[in-house]
Amino acid sequence: MSTPDQLYDQAVDLRDQGDKPGAVAKLEEAVAADPAFAIGHGMLAKLYADLAEADKAIAHAQKVVELEPEDAFSYTALSVIFQRCGKIPEAEHAKAVAWQKQHGLE
Repeated sequence: MSTPDQLYDQAVDLRDQGDKPGAVAKLEEAVAADPAFAIGHGMLAKLYADLAEADKAIAHAQKVVELEPEDAFSYTALSVIFQRCGKIPEAEHAKAVAWQKQHGLE
């Protein structure tokens, strides 16, 4: 059985070959094996946004924030996913939280 890191590497290769659904399948396997695998959730958010599956993209981006609540970049990534999914007020809120964290205000 592959580790989450190995599955992630396989997903990167699949994504780079243009097989986004295949990459998603590997990443879903990785986060099933380790639900706290933040980098896997992050890439899933991006890939699901690319595949126009907004609800799944948002759910995985929110999971990254849940796993890494002090990481300003996690909120920035969430903001981008919200924006790509057409949720502008939510995107602006996540961007504001990222800015506050980056400047030590929260």
